[in-house]
Amino acid sequence: MLFSIVVFFTPFLLIILSELLVRRQRVVAAAATPKGCRRIGLPARQSNIQNEYDKVYSRGQPEDDIDEDGQPSWRIKALFIYPIKSCAGIELDVADGVETGFVYDRQFCFAEHNITSRKGADPAESDSPEWEFKTMRDRRYGLLALVRPEIWVPDPASPDYSSELEEVRSQGVLVVYYPRIVKGIWSLPVKVGMTLGLCAREKSFRVPLHPPLDNVNGDHGNNGHDNSNSNSNRHRYPSARVRIWKDSPHAFDYGKHIPQSLRDFLHSSALSGSSAANYPPLSFFRADPADYRKIFRCAPRKSTLGFQPLTAFADAYPLHMLNLASVRDIAARCASAIPCLSVRRFRANIIIQGPDAYAEDSWKRIRVVNRDHKHCLASADLSKKNEQEEQQQPVNRKEKEEEEEEEEDAIEIYTSCRTVRCRLPNVDPDTGIRHPAEPDRTLKSFRRIDAGDPNNACLGMQLVPAVPRFTLHVGDKISVVETGEHFYIRMFAPGEVVG
Repeated sequence: MLFSIVVFFTPFLLIILSELLVRRQRVVAAAATPKGCRRIGLPARQSNIQNEYDKVYSRGQPEDDIDEDGQPSWRIKALFIYPIKSCAGIELDVADGVETGFVYDRQFCFAEHNITSRKGADPAESDSPEWEFKTMRDRRYGLLALVRPEIWVPDPASPDYSSELEEVRSQGVLVVYYPRIVKGIWSLPVKVGMTLGLCAREKSFRVPLHPPLDNVNGDHGNNGHDNSNSNSNRHRYPSARVRIWKDSPHAFDYGKHIPQSLRDFLHSSALSGSSAANYPPLSFFRADPADYRKIFRCAPRKSTLGFQPLTAFADAYPLHMLNLASVRDIAARCASAIPCLSVRRFRANIIIQGPDAYAEDSWKRIRVVNRDHKHCLASADLSKKNEQEEQQQPVNRKEKEEEEEEEEDAIEIYTSCRTVRCRLPNVDPDTGIRHPAEPDRTLKSFRRIDAGDPNNACLGMQLVPAVPRFTLHVGDKISVVETGEHFYIRMFAPGEVVG
């Protein structure tokens, strides 16, 4: 009898459960959407590197080839930004660039308050507490890979848009998601609910994309560092120096927004072997545009570019480029340890397809042509083949005009140096689990190719665009302008520059 009742009511219960799930998802989505804004990036589960393991990317193609879809063989495969240093990326179809690289890239970071000794530092500052950035390089912070940012920017077309909204006044919102950790007596039912979609699998918090200003008198933050160019305005967030390698730029302290549950997740004893109580204080920082770090070392000089290359919390240069064929070769060499080595482990901004593996090692300058212009050229090539014999002279004139148009529609980018790799790619971006050896061991076995740093492997190139404002698209054509030798220049001591 009981069995018959259960069988009879089960379909109705499933229907009710499904309806409740749909309603809950709608409520959660509405609550998570910042007012008056739209989210940037590709939709969930959509990616231009979904087929990255296809064997076609393991071999190079001639630079001037056009594929069956009319696309150039050498082109941009994917574009990424990483708003929070060492956390998950956001994939784009179109990326706008500024002096620091792609807009929103590596503008935020997590930092610990530590007492450190710095060689060459002012004696008054040596051995004093300071904020120090943290990344997946630190074994205690591999779980940063699972921290997922979303960027929402003001959208006047949004039905609830208003210039008075806090989200609009701060020029957008950064929403930070992280996995929910469940412990204690109620953990089992909550985990079941998470599996069924009845309970949220992630928690989140949000911060202003740009710190709003208060119209009050006073100094900036706690140290008198003023970034507003006006004594009548003060940012709502205190300013502090954050040590990133040998630099210590000012940044806005957003630490008051960090939930304790995020600290518990990052310091989870089940995954990192320590309790949160054993960690120094943790905070969250937004780079201060008035104190971006100037880029020297292998970068072209201001006198050459007409502007000073800058970066926020990126390691050294505005952009990072990877050749997919090079990554596929590395993947084949360590396939027994990591069967599916994703290009995402290497956290590049620009992923290209077409060139042979490691062809990029000797590039000094490249040219990128807008994909819209590229389609025009492909169409012109097809018509040119049909009319070449009877209209040779007009075609030649047309070719010259197209070359001139391409020059106007292209940007040049300096491939300033090779990317010297650390062990960060050993962390799986999908799980946050660190492999004990790979791919670092494989890289070091044959990619110690730069005399400037003979102890470490190289993969990828560091880029400095030749213009301060630019736009790149997936599908943009890539060509090589100049090749030559590279010599990696290591980071300088505080205050040291190369003229």
